[in-house]
Amino acid sequence: MSSTKAQQKGLWSRLQAGSIEQLHVRLESLIVLLALCALMSVLSPFFLSVSNFMNILLATSTIGVLAIAATFVIGAGGLDLSLGSVMGLSGVVGAYVGVTMGLPAPLAVLACIAAGALAGFVNGTIITRAFVPAFIVTLGMLGIARGIALVISDGRVIYGLPSAMVFIGQGRPFGIPMPVIIFVVTAFIMHCLLAYTRFGRHTLAIGDSENAARSAGIAVDWQRRLLYTLSGALAGLAGLLFAARINAGDPTAGLTYELTAITAAIIGGTNLFGGRGSILGTMVGALIMGVLQNGLNLLAVQSYYQQMAIGAVLILAVFIDQYQVRKETRV
Repeated sequence: MSSTKAQQKGLWSRLQAGSIEQLHVRLESLIVLLALCALMSVLSPFFLSVSNFMNILLATSTIGVLAIAATFVIGAGGLDLSLGSVMGLSGVVGAYVGVTMGLPAPLAVLACIAAGALAGFVNGTIITRAFVPAFIVTLGMLGIARGIALVISDGRVIYGLPSAMVFIGQGRPFGIPMPVIIFVVTAFIMHCLLAYTRFGRHTLAIGDSENAARSAGIAVDWQRRLLYTLSGALAGLAGLLFAARINAGDPTAGLTYELTAITAAIIGGTNLFGGRGSILGTMVGALIMGVLQNGLNLLAVQSYYQQMAIGAVLILAVFIDQYQVRKETRV
């Protein structure tokens, strides 16, 4: 009994200390972002243009929303490899409802988010009820969601979304792209949810020590189902932003996006093994990935080399994170 109480006490003390970390961005991430911007501005004369910065922000908005989803799931010690496929499925569902079925734009928008939330709920339910590892479940959903998207669209892109839906992806109120506004608002809401609510504290508590969280009275299984449902809903929002931006539901959208999103979350300070996460840091991580991809495009680097670069950045980010954890443990 004393051991259990000690675990609980240690859990909440670490969580209280970690909550301070959620309120700021790691200095290393900011340095990497500034250094990357400086390097790209030297290598390409087009990098510092206003139009290029808008392109970076537009690309970052979709990846950023996915990275926020990854932050919650990974912070709780989980993993969601289906983010990119669920994003693609959600965009196709929204396009099918708005174009093929001819229903009003608000219903098409809701269909995007609902499709993602349903996929996430299925993930969370199988993980908690059937005790199948998250890696296997979400890897399976990766293929299932992509297959369903291809079936619904008959393997073709669905063009011509309702104008109100297109505004979400192409509108520019006050000169700011609408996807960027939605990304910033989403990040603010999710930051408050993770840093200042019981839901956020329980999320990180589960990632820090699931056994101690259960002993402390946290409904771990219910929390995980909520987390995967939230992750799916955010993937649905990302699918909406992407589909509205290109004015089409593309069943192949989001290929390998889950890798980029997970990388952005880890670069931003989320511990791959759970217990720590920062939405503000994830935003910086998403910007790093956006600048990296944009710079490689400007330098005419072929897409398969870009995938190699993203994979290398992921390995490096995890190595640095674990090095810091070991360093803190020694101290």
